[in-house]
Amino acid sequence: MLRPLSKPSIALAGTLAVAACSGSDAATTTSNFPAWHNTQVNAVSRTAAAGEVVATTSMKPDGTLETVAIGLRDGKRLWAYPATMAGRLPGMGVSAPAIVETARHQGVVVALDPAKKGGWNATLVARDAHSGVHKWSRPVHSTFGPQRCGSYICLSEHTALAKARMVVLDPATGKELWKLPGISEVEWSDPARVLLLRLADDPMIESYDLKTGKLQWQQPIEQALGPGIDLSGGWAFGATGDNLVGYIAPYTNPQTKKVSTFGLFSVKIADGTINWIRPSVVRVYPSGSPGYAPVVRPVDRRGSYGGFARLDSESGRVIGQITASDVPGSGWWLAFPDRMDKLGFLKHNAKGTAFDLVSGKPAPVEEQRGWSFCLTDPKPLPLRGQPPGFYSTAAVCEYDLGTGKRISPAAAPPPWFTGSHDGWRLWRDEKGALHAVNDQTATAPGMYG
Repeated sequence: MLRPLSKPSIALAGTLAVAACSGSDAATTTSNFPAWHNTQVNAVSRTAAAGEVVATTSMKPDGTLETVAIGLRDGKRLWAYPATMAGRLPGMGVSAPAIVETARHQGVVVALDPAKKGGWNATLVARDAHSGVHKWSRPVHSTFGPQRCGSYICLSEHTALAKARMVVLDPATGKELWKLPGISEVEWSDPARVLLLRLADDPMIESYDLKTGKLQWQQPIEQALGPGIDLSGGWAFGATGDNLVGYIAPYTNPQTKKVSTFGLFSVKIADGTINWIRPSVVRVYPSGSPGYAPVVRPVDRRGSYGGFARLDSESGRVIGQITASDVPGSGWWLAFPDRMDKLGFLKHNAKGTAFDLVSGKPAPVEEQRGWSFCLTDPKPLPLRGQPPGFYSTAAVCEYDLGTGKRISPAAAPPPWFTGSHDGWRLWRDEKGALHAVNDQTATAPGMYG
């Protein structure tokens, strides 16, 4: 039986821990591929895409939020409505809308609007993805936000109350199909099943039949990584092929000073069988999704960091690494090229260093480019009516490692960062503008899933 997760121990889902006409340029191309840029938005959340519509949460100049829908093929703004958050924790970042393509190939965008009824903190509203026409609504006390699960909507609600639960809703009608006690987060789904992270003091990955809610299998995370799991440090999941790869970050208990169990593990989507484990490693940032291109550093029992290793997400084996003795002193930021075959240590406005990630040998930095975070000291968002501590989804910029200077004009970030959806790659820049290119990259998760 799952024990409810104590409120202080809930934390982020993948934060940066360690270590068109009328605003859209629809006719532009990037390297001869269809592309667009929409500068009308200030996207502060991840993006969601389905049914040729992109949805995101944007922050207005007055600090309020709005749900914005944009055409995937031309980048034109379709509609926008006020948005809010109710009970989401700052470490999780700003919640994104969920978007589902229904059986009649009509997209539905589901997001949180400000409350419409007394006694409630928000209203879950579903709208036609193209027109914004209201379809149904549901009052909400507290939630981490809606998520797509197959062709349905999953919502953990009453998250600030003892009666927290997750409900599965029909996106066309809002009808409740089935529910689970406690708080859950969707980590993977297809038309038949959904894999949930059950947020409890004894967290598990569980697989459910989407239509019936029948439990198919469950895998305690402690079974993979060992006892002492605490989700307060954060977590991240990614899936490619037949497997789900999960990362649990370390957390130091302020009372006991003990560090929680952490690391990477992989389970089969079909039956929950553990494929491989990599305990006592931390995920580094920026880097690829745990299910696509994980890069990690080992940490020993004394808390000392080792070198860097790129893992194969299928087997967990080391593809390439550099040793701890090769890591330069301090003042650097990680930078990876498009193919992530080299590891760069960026020093802003100074010469950095680079290594071949396969051989582990030093590589020349002259004319070597790498992608790293645009901002090293991001400021929290000035959101109205929300607790402090929310940040935008981070953006990456391209740098010359030989000089430490940013490269301009900006190119499209690499697939390991953006991921791809039906050949389209989407990303936000450091000012919140949205960009897209259709370069037919195979569908895969990016750094943020």
